[in-house]
Amino acid sequence: MTTAVDTKAAEKEAKAEALKARTAEIEREEKDLNKDRTGKGTRAMISMSRGRNPVKVTYEAFDESKPETLPVDLAEFMDLSKINEEKEIIALLIDGFNSASYTTASDPVAEFVEPTWPDDVQKAFRLVVRNYATNAQVSIEDAVALIKPGIVASQAKK
Repeated sequence: MTTAVDTKAAEKEAKAEALKARTAEIEREEKDLNKDRTGKGTRAMISMSRGRNPVKVTYEAFDESKPETLPVDLAEFMDLSKINEEKEIIALLIDGFNSASYTTASDPVAEFVEPTWPDDVQKAFRLVVRNYATNAQVSIEDAVALIKPGIVASQAKK
């Protein structure tokens, strides 16, 4: 006899498996779409639309996981993106600035990061604290209390 809890757990597991399968399929499709693209420029990306009945959407975007494909200055960005209107570029800059500001403000670890630390140390600290808190099932504050003294001591030596 199965219980409602068993049924819910099975449904949750089936949804997770379906999501993994869909993600793998999307990654295969993106790889096929981009197999002939080399050098700097955008890549075809596939995602799901928002809303009640999501559908696959394909769009052009810069692949931040491949730094060698990204533009390094404004002129190169304009050339690769085919955006030459200053008004459009300003809109993109505002959108990007707002997104970056939100990401920084919504980071629960941000208040514990020392601005004097080098960028790579700040990134590593955030990652270690998040991973430790998740895997040890402790609060961010408890993870910081354990990890931060070592980082502070290592940075004081420099």
